[in-house]
Amino acid sequence: MFNKLKKITSFVLILTIMSPLLAKNTFAVSEDSGTKVEAKSALLMEPISGKIIYEKNSNEKFAPASVTKIMTMLLAMEAIDSGKISLADKITCSENAKKMGGSTMLLDTGEIRSVSDILKGIAIASGNDAAIAMGEYLAGSEEAFVKAMNQKAKDLGMKNTTFKNCTGLPAEGHLSTAYDIALMSRELLKHKDILKFTGTYMETISEGRKTPIELVNHNKLVRFFKGCDGLKTGYTQEAKYCISATATRDGVRMLSVIMGAPTFKIRNRDAGILLNHGFSMFEGKKLLKKDQELGEIKSINKKNKAFIAKVKEDLNVVMEKGQNGELTNKIILDESKNEFLAGEVVGKCEVYCGEVLVGQVEIYTDRDIEKPNIFDKLKFKITNSFNR
Repeated sequence: MFNKLKKITSFVLILTIMSPLLAKNTFAVSEDSGTKVEAKSALLMEPISGKIIYEKNSNEKFAPASVTKIMTMLLAMEAIDSGKISLADKITCSENAKKMGGSTMLLDTGEIRSVSDILKGIAIASGNDAAIAMGEYLAGSEEAFVKAMNQKAKDLGMKNTTFKNCTGLPAEGHLSTAYDIALMSRELLKHKDILKFTGTYMETISEGRKTPIELVNHNKLVRFFKGCDGLKTGYTQEAKYCISATATRDGVRMLSVIMGAPTFKIRNRDAGILLNHGFSMFEGKKLLKKDQELGEIKSINKKNKAFIAKVKEDLNVVMEKGQNGELTNKIILDESKNEFLAGEVVGKCEVYCGEVLVGQVEIYTDRDIEKPNIFDKLKFKITNSFNR
């Protein structure tokens, strides 16, 4: 959000707020707390902060099955959101994609479908043919795409993950962990449009086909668990039943990962237990309101002595219930520019609890900030060096 802040300096405006706050980044609970999970491995995360609430064998390696496709979707969404491709772009299904076994969206060799349709095939029907088609479209071949998947896993800190394909079909050494899956799931959730696909229970694709493609989501929690809108299930005989499930209620989003459940019912039950546990512990809070005044701030350049900083958008955060903490706001101004019009973004406001960053939001000025002359700049630098 703040890539434009290439050169920044901090002007701290301390505003004290008493509010429930999470004190630690990780506080995994034991199974004695009523969150007993039958699956071999599990993890519950609050995805905004990355706080781990529950874990069981979360760093033990298992076959991830079609949960692998979270990485396939992540690379696709990055390409879409960066403008490299669009949802309307056309993908031609290759013979290699057509011959994929396991779950498919029933693509024919040479069939041309939009990126949007292929994403539906991956997210809803867990189509191996769709995953291969997407990988080939983005990287030229599945092999090249798998290299990109492993590089992205490395970039995300997924230290115990190795991808051998983009489908999750059984392959020696194709392994991941509940913790690593949570990392890539959390990253995928940053691309909010993906939930339009993963949160769809049924879809029909009929354009250009004699026989429509009927897609039904493998993730039944989307239909039967309140607030569930993703992300991906998986099953092979080796992996057993896996899922990375996310849901949102009352402004709180939770992410649970289950690996190695003996049945799909136990997988879904375990995922639901963890999600409900997370919702019982956390609540959404609005810390700053859109257009809220944060007080009078020293001008960036001293040509104008001060301006009123205002919040551009609501700042909503997720906090642990029943915990109190002191919050402070820190204003960081953009020093790469020294002239702003009223209403223009001039920096950001970071909200901290002690040393922990809780959230941040852009701020704008209530008045024009004029460009200073050379003497104003010199005076500002000298004065500011003594004020820090």
